[in-house]
Amino acid sequence: MHKQNRDRFAKRLNGGVAIIPAAIPTIRTHNMEYTYRQNSNFYYLTGFEEPNSICVIAPSHPKHQFIMFVQPRDRDREIWDGKRVGVDGVIENFGADVAFPISEFDKKIPDYINKTDRIYYTLGNGPFDQKIIGFIKQNRQTRSAKGIGPNTIIDPSEFFAEMRVIKIEEEIRRVRRATEITADAHLAAMRMTRPGMYEYEIAALIESIYHKTEKSYPGYRTILASGQNATILHYIDNNRQIEENDLVLIDSGCEYKYYNGDVTRTFPANGKFTDAQREIYQIVLETQIALINMIKPRITIDKVNKRAIRLLTEGMIKLGLLEGDTNKLIEDKKYQKFYMHSVGHMLGLDVHDVGKTADGDEYRKFEPGMVMTVEPGFYVSTDSQNIDPRYLGIGVRIEDNVLVTESGNEVLTGRIPKTIDEIEQVCAENQT
Repeated sequence: MHKQNRDRFAKRLNGGVAIIPAAIPTIRTHNMEYTYRQNSNFYYLTGFEEPNSICVIAPSHPKHQFIMFVQPRDRDREIWDGKRVGVDGVIENFGADVAFPISEFDKKIPDYINKTDRIYYTLGNGPFDQKIIGFIKQNRQTRSAKGIGPNTIIDPSEFFAEMRVIKIEEEIRRVRRATEITADAHLAAMRMTRPGMYEYEIAALIESIYHKTEKSYPGYRTILASGQNATILHYIDNNRQIEENDLVLIDSGCEYKYYNGDVTRTFPANGKFTDAQREIYQIVLETQIALINMIKPRITIDKVNKRAIRLLTEGMIKLGLLEGDTNKLIEDKKYQKFYMHSVGHMLGLDVHDVGKTADGDEYRKFEPGMVMTVEPGFYVSTDSQNIDPRYLGIGVRIEDNVLVTESGNEVLTGRIPKTIDEIEQVCAENQT
């Protein structure tokens, strides 16, 4: 997979050389680091997970097109931090044409950039940025005399964004596996949740299931929102005790071999929706099903978003939360009082994956190989004014992961219950 990605990426460089550094370890406190996660673009090209590494892609070099600079083997450091792949290992196991210790980067890199006029590099890597800019400054004299050498830095982010939008076979396999594990966790949560438990207990169960599979872990911090917390879009405190008539909104996804699932389900803690909860939930469910049915090649993304807004606005009118003409309410964005986010996003190496949804006024069309989330929601905060009190504090979101296919789409997370009858049946397994 990674070689295929490198070959496709190299074709876009037009004689240039790309320098892609690994993610920089982030300090949490003093000398304690956050859990390390490799830069997605670096991983996309290399599959290599260690920090303090640099990938160089030099398509026009006569001997080496894929060059790696990595940490050398070091017995003392490996006692503390774990085994390193090392210089020889990155050639043998990751397909590098040649590799060097990271300490030799300054010495070796001129061999690969001195005959190109452009360096592809994304700024934002701390002091390393100045090193790359320094190559341009150092080359000015050489270039004026010999007419060769780099004089331009170009950000390759758009190349990666376009490539990563359409998943190849192995990427789809990994996303599919991530969604399978995610589904297992959501089903377990539905079966375990009951009034009196704390949100963090359910979140711990979910994330423990992610960790049971090799190369699998939470793709992001689980949102476990009960009661009125479900009206907070990115609630992550997860410390409230779940009460009898609460809805529980769970937004959680597994990352498997760097590829992600991202699913939301909303269900009653005691196994039965109240009438008010049922009314709002059914509006969101019918909206989500209608949106998924729209997704197929050549349909533009904005059509799905506009359809979500119309259906939810009509639902708000039906419940008496909004009054007036539907078109006028949409024009004035009155729906944003209860629905304030877009209908979904790209999914892949990042949970909110890269890729333009529009180029100016022209919206992107769905293509086979895209993976999207579809996640309409409906949120009635407790401080909403002039609202039937039955609806106050109700938050509902339903989110699935959808693969665009040649003939339409495949819902990768379809085995997680989402109709009212299905949810109440699964929840009843726990209540009894």
